Amino acid sequence: MPVLAFLFLYRFGTNRYALSTYLPDRVDSTQVGGEWRRDTVFHQLAPFRLPTASGRRVSSAELGQGLYIAQFYGPDAASAQVARQLLRVQEKFRHEPRVRLVTFVLNDQAAAPAALTRLAEQYGTIAGKWFFLTGTPDTLRQLTQQEFRLTSDPKRLPGAVYTANIPAGRLLLVDNQRRVRGLYDGTDGREIDRLLTEVTVQLYDYEHPH
Repeated sequence: MPVLAFLFLYRFGTNRYALSTYLPDRVDSTQVGGEWRRDTVFHQLAPFRLPTASGRRVSSAELGQGLYIAQFYGPDAASAQVARQLLRVQEKFRHEPRVRLVTFVLNDQAAAPAALTRLAEQYGTIAGKWFFLTGTPDTLRQLTQQEFRLTSDPKRLPGAVYTANIPAGRLLLVDNQRRVRGLYDGTDGREIDRLLTEVTVQLYDYEHPH
C-alpha cells in the first residue's frame, strides 16, 4: 500500500512518502524554545576504500555521490540468487548515474582477483555501475558487523545489537549521508519491487529537499 500511495502522489500530487532511517546510535536531548526535544542520531557508515578485481580501489565517497545498494556475497545459494535479482536493479537504473550497486565478496576463494572478474562477468555488471569489492578478513568483519551491523535476525537490525552471522540475501540501501535507508530480503521478488520504488523515492527527495 505505501508503494502504491507513493506512485499515485508521485504522478498526481505532492510526495509525502518518506523512507525510514535504520541503525540508531543514540538519542540526544536539546532545548528549543524552553522545551526539551529528543532527537535520534542515526549511524553513519565509516568511510572505506576497497579493491575491485582490477586492483582499482573504490571508496565510499565515490559511491555516496548518490546512493548505493549493498549486497554481501557469501558461499551460499542465496547470494547467487540475490545477485541475479540485482540485474533487475541495474537495468532499471542503467542510465541513472546516482545509483550504484556494490557486492562485498566475503568468501576468501571468491575474493581472488580472477574469481572476482568471473563473478562480475557472470552477472553482466556494467563498468562503473555495479562493483564487486573485497578486502582482508578483518576489514570485511569490521564492515559487516560493526558498520552495517548485520544480524541473522532482521527484527534486531534497527538496533545496535548484532551477531557474527551474515544474513543470507540481505540488501541495504545507503544514502549520500552514509546512512542505511532501506532493508530488503533480496530473495523475494516483492522486496525487490519495494527496493526499486524506494530508490525512486530517495532520488525524488534529492531533487525536492524539504
